[in-house]
Amino acid sequence: MRTNVTLDNMGALIECRSEDPFRILGPHQVEHRGEPAIAVRAYLPDSEQAWVFHPGHNNSMPMRRIHPSGLFEAICPEDEIMKSGQYQLRTSDQSGQMNSVRDPYAFPSYFSDYDLYLLGEGAHWKSYDKLGAQLRTVNGVSGVNFAVWAPNAKSVAVVGQFNKWDGRVHPMRRLGSSGIWELFIPDLTAGVQYKYRVNQHDRTVDKCDPYAFAAEVPPRTANIVSDLSTYTWDDAEYMARRAEQNQLERPISVYEVHLGSWKWNSESKSGWYNYRDLAHQLVEYCLEQNFTHIELMPISEHPFTGSWGYQAVGYFAATSRYGTPEDFMYFVDYCHKHGLGVIIDWVPAHFPKDDHGLRQFDGTALYEHDDPRKGEHPDWGTLIFNYGRNEVKNFLISNALFWFDKFHIDGLRVDAVASMLYLDYSRKHDEWVPNQYGGRENIEAISFLREFNEQAHLQYPGILTIAEESTAWGGVSHPTSTGGLGFSLKWNMGWMNDTLRYMRKDPIHRKFHHGELTFSLIYAFTENFCLPLSHDEVVHGKGSLLDQMPGDLWQRFANLRLLYSYMWSHPGKKLLFMGGEIAQWNEWNANGELQWDLLEWESHKGVQQLISDLNAMYRHESSLHQVDFKGDGFEWIDCDNWEASVVAYVRKGKDPSDFTITICNFTPVVYNGYRIGVPQAGSYREIFNSDNARYAGSNVINIDELESAPVQWNGRDNSIMLDIPPLACVVVKPC
Repeated sequence: MRTNVTLDNMGALIECRSEDPFRILGPHQVEHRGEPAIAVRAYLPDSEQAWVFHPGHNNSMPMRRIHPSGLFEAICPEDEIMKSGQYQLRTSDQSGQMNSVRDPYAFPSYFSDYDLYLLGEGAHWKSYDKLGAQLRTVNGVSGVNFAVWAPNAKSVAVVGQFNKWDGRVHPMRRLGSSGIWELFIPDLTAGVQYKYRVNQHDRTVDKCDPYAFAAEVPPRTANIVSDLSTYTWDDAEYMARRAEQNQLERPISVYEVHLGSWKWNSESKSGWYNYRDLAHQLVEYCLEQNFTHIELMPISEHPFTGSWGYQAVGYFAATSRYGTPEDFMYFVDYCHKHGLGVIIDWVPAHFPKDDHGLRQFDGTALYEHDDPRKGEHPDWGTLIFNYGRNEVKNFLISNALFWFDKFHIDGLRVDAVASMLYLDYSRKHDEWVPNQYGGRENIEAISFLREFNEQAHLQYPGILTIAEESTAWGGVSHPTSTGGLGFSLKWNMGWMNDTLRYMRKDPIHRKFHHGELTFSLIYAFTENFCLPLSHDEVVHGKGSLLDQMPGDLWQRFANLRLLYSYMWSHPGKKLLFMGGEIAQWNEWNANGELQWDLLEWESHKGVQQLISDLNAMYRHESSLHQVDFKGDGFEWIDCDNWEASVVAYVRKGKDPSDFTITICNFTPVVYNGYRIGVPQAGSYREIFNSDNARYAGSNVINIDELESAPVQWNGRDNSIMLDIPPLACVVVKPC
């Protein structure tokens, strides 16, 4: 018998070819001397001798070495133990040390033909239940099934603590032409560290598992086998209620958080709190502040802490900086039990070039484009996913669904959507490749985003998908059936830029820029908008929001209270980055914590109270949240008083008789007896005033009821008179 064996450059078995019937590792049915038998072949590179051992029968069959590299084989009688793969391999090394292991190649594949078909088509939406490291029990034997997509690799091996990181011990089997490599390793349990050793023809690289559920705390990079089925959820009532609600008609006020710098843990060496500790502290705080949702900056595993999570390597792994996957499940569960939704930032726009990550995974541009004009972001030094490749699209969409499925997440805020939509995003004219029609639109990315939104909303009713899209691309939050991208909400970057630019101006000059304040209402109902004052507005030298406000100390605080009040009464859902609610002076520093000591000052405590009261009013008054995306929910009373820098408008609920009136004064002048037209005759009362002493304001408030008079004003038959405080917002409603 002649046997040819090929080894890779690390000494691991790639393939074996022979003239006999059993050509691969593991057991195979053969005929031996006219009788059915089981032929076993095993690659045991460090063994001097080997036997096939029947547990419980106290008998063994010697194996013969058929190649000096350590390839052994034996012909065994056919019995139930052999057919079920429950035999063991007993080995002896050069020192005579005996060892017994189960044969990893004795177990059937975890993949059906249908699995492989769906993966090839890019439609296996629960691929995370197949690929990666899956805890399984096969024929009564427990272990871990490893599977990875690397179609162009010469060989792939599983390495870890269990085999002393030796790539020769556990070479994986390739499943036909699927490009998937698989191996079931018996007797492994949760907590085991591992990687994939990928032979890329010209070099061998240890790669992280793209589907891993956990990893070591960076800068260490090994993955950790994890069981996501052990946590007992206690949010069934919340989840059932969520699925039945129309989220777009509900109040959505989001507190954006970077978990590592919200508060420092002085008792921890890293300074970070665990997810469980954060759950209790954040939930209590957000309930006090009356937010409806917490949005977490990316929690997918990322190698560089300074990227804030926006350059992920472990897309299916909650970062171990703050604990285990079960700890993060507890965080979400605790939020849900207290009525708070959880949104996480999701980054399908790009990934980093770290060698242990997705880049050149099998030695080729597998997840990215080979052409840097399509496959690299010049601004960020990152790589762009190949959205047109079925397996890559499957990886990303199933990843999005994974967070909804396994972690009960309520929404995904999709980062950098604009960079996905345009082939020429941040590129010079000769640095990009047009699409097949000669245009600049990334047709493959558009198709991917639509399919992502369709599947997310179809499979998980009541969730939110939110686009950070900074251009005038039409239909971002429109249904895919009408040509839109299908997002639930779109960040209103235009409102943010115009409003902050206006607020930064000295009040004496604001009358010359009145249009920057009112322009947003021209397009306010073209999309389902969320008004964001996010982390991007308080970094990279911009200063904190308070620091961006003009005037003396009192005016800065008054301007900030006015900005927030205008935002909360403007059409659109709300988002505020942490620290804004306490009027932090410093620009956000991801390596520190918020300036909580500022709350000893009345002015900072007042802004915090203002946010709490704005959220309470926003949640209580249906006119402020029920009809956010149609012109029916908004009506100008006065948008033309540029001379006084005053605007007044009506917000209406689904019932037109349910309304509130907002008046904003963007000057430091008090307007006593200011008249505005009202929708109907009757009595009105002030329900909110940002100048209230409660917020450290000057307390120019309207205590008495405001009776309307039949005096035509602002084109209306009835009007009221009230005092308008300086740099302040007043909200009134019918008694």
